[in-house]
Amino acid sequence: MPIQKLSSKNQIVLPKEAREAMNVRGGDELLVVVKGGVTIIMPKPRSYSRALRGKGKTVYKRGYLRQERASW
Repeated sequence: MPIQKLSSKNQIVLPKEAREAMNVRGGDELLVVVKGGVTIIMPKPRSYSRALRGKGKTVYKRGYLRQERASW
């Protein structure tokens, strides 16, 4: 696990392994999410709708949404 030092300009260098794993290059945008004491860095998706497509597929059982809509 590589250790990086924060520069005097509050910058870090992402290790080569991390850049390759995230498939990012210089100039790419990254998302930084802070949850409690944990910071997550991930590549910004080109399209949020494509990145989220199908994520809620298993949230509802089959037929649930049709049943809810019919009750309106």
